[in-house]
Amino acid sequence: MSETGRPSGNPVDPETQSHSQSRTGNTVPEPRVASMFDSIAPVYDRMNTIMTAGLDGRWRRAAVRAARLSAGGSALDVACGTGKLTAALAHAVGPTGRVVGVDLSPAMIEEARRAFNIGQVEFVVGNALALPFEANGFDAATIAFGLRNLSSFEDGFREMARVVRPGGRVVCLELTTPRPKIAGRLYSAVFGRMAPFVGTAFGRREAYAYLPHSLNGFPDAEELAETMRRVGLANVTVRRLALGAVALHAGEVR
Repeated sequence: MSETGRPSGNPVDPETQSHSQSRTGNTVPEPRVASMFDSIAPVYDRMNTIMTAGLDGRWRRAAVRAARLSAGGSALDVACGTGKLTAALAHAVGPTGRVVGVDLSPAMIEEARRAFNIGQVEFVVGNALALPFEANGFDAATIAFGLRNLSSFEDGFREMARVVRPGGRVVCLELTTPRPKIAGRLYSAVFGRMAPFVGTAFGRREAYAYLPHSLNGFPDAEELAETMRRVGLANVTVRRLALGAVALHAGEVR
């Protein structure tokens, strides 16, 4: 479950959630999250391309660079969705490396397997809060536009840090609210109308009506950086992309 289309029902009464009150996680039950992503898997990539005006590829490349992988290295892509970031990580580590994409949605994993038959890549169904991997097994762990679906943002980062070796990197690419108030209001207004409109065009309005509400109460970029530090990540950095609408976080495992 990756990229910007992160439908998972209605989180924490989004219409009444205070914008100043940060959520610690998504309260929608995991089976419902998986079911909804199963339903949109066939149209997922096309919708993301439209909604990001094709910029999503540039953002993924920035995430790969932030992971600082070398040839022969290893990476775990959490909430991998249809596998685009997973495949980009595979190119970074080359044919002698290893990359695993994990997602809660079986349909998303099937789409990824069909799209990317790469020798050093494996796709598995799994839970981001209970990753089926041993500690210190990867050089980096990434999550792109999937953090908002987790029931605990902090536990998600903690699991990613657990499976990365000391000195390795944890990278998060996620939507955020632009800092200037005027820009933030304009962004929210445009985003709030575009997501349901695009969802309707693809017959998925109910699912994509969630997207504009998913930022209600979601921690801002600075708060998210603090969450990463709380789980023990060091040298946490924040880079804003897309005029501040997307944040790229990276931290090192101690």
